[in-house]
Amino acid sequence: MDDQRNQPLKPTTDNVAKAIYIVNRHAKTAPDPKFLYMLKKRALQKLLTEGKAKKEGLHFSNNPKNSKQQSDVLISAGEYYFHMPPTKDDFENLPHLGSLNQSYRNPKIHLSLAKAKALLQQYVGVKETVSNRPNKSAPTYKKPVFKRLGESY
Repeated sequence: MDDQRNQPLKPTTDNVAKAIYIVNRHAKTAPDPKFLYMLKKRALQKLLTEGKAKKEGLHFSNNPKNSKQQSDVLISAGEYYFHMPPTKDDFENLPHLGSLNQSYRNPKIHLSLAKAKALLQQYVGVKETVSNRPNKSAPTYKKPVFKRLGESY
């Protein structure tokens, strides 16, 4: 049973959907979520082109940016649902489903972020470069130096 936990996940539709769910959940609170959102976007696009995911329709966004109303594309992959920014074709071809249904939640999964990222990187074919990670060793804030009264700067 422990051997199965240490094995890398196979890139099945269900495993990729679970990994996207984990990456998306962590990206919402990450200090630098760009790489995680890029992984999610590319993985969903690949699932769509392979026919393993389906665009269900448009939802009103819960967090519109600069407007009072914004729509997102609802995508189903396995038993998971995700939102992505729409394209112009999506507005013409997809039905609008109205407001987001707050009663539905994706199934919970216990999977580490490291394993989810590794699976999506393998599936999409992208590697995270060191420069994408925030540098923790260099302090971003320097303490002010106070001179004694009468000393010159």
